[in-house]
Amino acid sequence: MNVIKTTIDDLVIVEPTLFNDSRGYFFESYNEKKLYALGIQTKFVQDNQSKSCYGVIRGLHYQIYPHAQSKLVRVLSGKILDVCVDLRENSPSYGQHEAIILSSENQRQLFIPKGFAHGFSVLSDEAVVLYKADEWYHPESERGIAFDDPSLKIAWQVDPDKRLVSDKDKILPTLEEAELNFQNH
Repeated sequence: MNVIKTTIDDLVIVEPTLFNDSRGYFFESYNEKKLYALGIQTKFVQDNQSKSCYGVIRGLHYQIYPHAQSKLVRVLSGKILDVCVDLRENSPSYGQHEAIILSSENQRQLFIPKGFAHGFSVLSDEAVVLYKADEWYHPESERGIAFDDPSLKIAWQVDPDKRLVSDKDKILPTLEEAELNFQNH
């Protein structure tokens, strides 16, 4: 297992060690001890899984404190563009985003600490996404930011005419209007 830093502090790509042979492959998708040694010292309590077709954009979602969530995201099948926006108000990268391709081919995972909005677009015919969370889902703490907020300038890599966005996500506020309570810890 290897950790690759992104341009935003604390947001990291986790790359597994793959063992390939004529039968296929094997890898550890999660090993708490190894992740702890790599600096990801998070105790996960819930797994969530979604299946989406091409063009779906989910997000940008987060939960505010005290129910903020760290996540470890991976793709079981297909390919997504995973997007994270730094919402930590005193962070040097506040308001900036990182976009990472996650796929069943590259087997990469993305560790997203508390204080980030998260979303993804589906770039393959369909994608199955699994993520671990370190806090329980808490509907009263759920918040979001508009996926198409012009201040974020996110290139979702999906033709605007083929985007599929939930009604709930279509009415999310801009970053400037969003309710935040994160600091750079």
